[in-house]
Amino acid sequence: MSPELQNIPPIWTVTAHWMAYLLYLLLLPRREKGWKFWLTLLLLFAAQAVFLQHTGYYDGLLFNLAMGTLALSTFLPFALLSRTWWTNRVYYCARAFILGGFTASLAWQLEVFLAPSLPALNHPVGQSLFMLSLYCLTMGGMLLLERGHREEIAEMPVSTLSSAAVTLIAFIIYVLSSLSFTSLETPFGGSTYAEAFNIRTMVYLGGVAILYAYHLQLCDSHARTEVDALQSMLEMQYANYRLSQESIDLVNRKYHDLKHQIAVLRAGIGAEQKLEYLDRMEREISAYEAQNKTGNKVLDTILTSKSLLCQDQDIRLTCVADGAALDFMDVMDLSTLFGNALDNAMESVAKLPDPEERLIHLSVARQKGFLRIRVENRCSTALVTGKSLPRTTKADSRFHGYGLKSIRHTAEKYGGSATVRAENGWFELRVLIPLDEEKTEDK
Repeated sequence: MSPELQNIPPIWTVTAHWMAYLLYLLLLPRREKGWKFWLTLLLLFAAQAVFLQHTGYYDGLLFNLAMGTLALSTFLPFALLSRTWWTNRVYYCARAFILGGFTASLAWQLEVFLAPSLPALNHPVGQSLFMLSLYCLTMGGMLLLERGHREEIAEMPVSTLSSAAVTLIAFIIYVLSSLSFTSLETPFGGSTYAEAFNIRTMVYLGGVAILYAYHLQLCDSHARTEVDALQSMLEMQYANYRLSQESIDLVNRKYHDLKHQIAVLRAGIGAEQKLEYLDRMEREISAYEAQNKTGNKVLDTILTSKSLLCQDQDIRLTCVADGAALDFMDVMDLSTLFGNALDNAMESVAKLPDPEERLIHLSVARQKGFLRIRVENRCSTALVTGKSLPRTTKADSRFHGYGLKSIRHTAEKYGGSATVRAENGWFELRVLIPLDEEKTEDK
């Protein structure tokens, strides 16, 4: 085999690593988009290419030091362009580095092996087309594998321990893959450069497989944790609904008794001021009895309990709802959907300093074969939306978002969807659920 098999041309090494971290950057939440994103990538690519052009043909220890520096520089695009937790950035940076190393090693090994029988590969154009084709095939295959876990990549928090473990694994894989190139006269090297390169490619392949298997295990653990959290939230919302129902029943009985007491007092009191006071009390009671009568007892209970909380926080909650349209939904699903939606809206508007801005509006209606649920509230911050749910503005964002996720899962249970939109100082949550003919009939 040719001695040139010792080192991959620097431009191909940089290209492989650039494509690898581009793959993960496109899957992760990004800090920059559009031309700023691509310009930053291009500048980083150029800097790495110039660096390796001057160091890529070193041998032995110097070569490994140069590659170590390249490994550290791989973190730059994740640090500058990715908008996620720093542990996630380190985690996917380590995976990208090993994937890039494997892609470059495999493609160059095949190019050198096939070049004697395919003269076109000895020409720069033919070589470029061959290398880029293999790079695209390798990255495309990994992209297909990763797309199945795209939501986890975008939203799953990676712990410090997991990030450190993957970084250590990547480091060990790199050392093992490069050890045979330090010197062929070692217990770990081959007798020829071809054998050393075979070792390197196989070690990188094993590394990609190990890190992907670790990622699958991490996603599975995250999914189980999320399911447990959503189930706990569902049970908590239902328990809150039952508690609210019992409390409101008690309040209703007290108001009923109070009405009779007012009637007795009115009969024995002649003072005009006291009569006016009693009139006001009676109007307030009547207003209370008339509110939140939507036609669905579960929704009435939730709205009444939330209305009382809104009064304490100077929040104005209005509702226009066709409660009968919700009769097909399970009680626990109703308590989960409306409880979480109103809790999130109340938490958002409670942060507004001006009480006049603390507005929440809920509407429930049947429209063109769909049940449409819309919750609108004023908001002060511009929320950044993901695929369908917003990314939190809380400081501790790892433990946020289950409320909206449970809303989405509840909608999907009935074949529907949940989407959000934030613009002009208003945040809107919209749930659409298809109705069959029986559900859309007026009751």
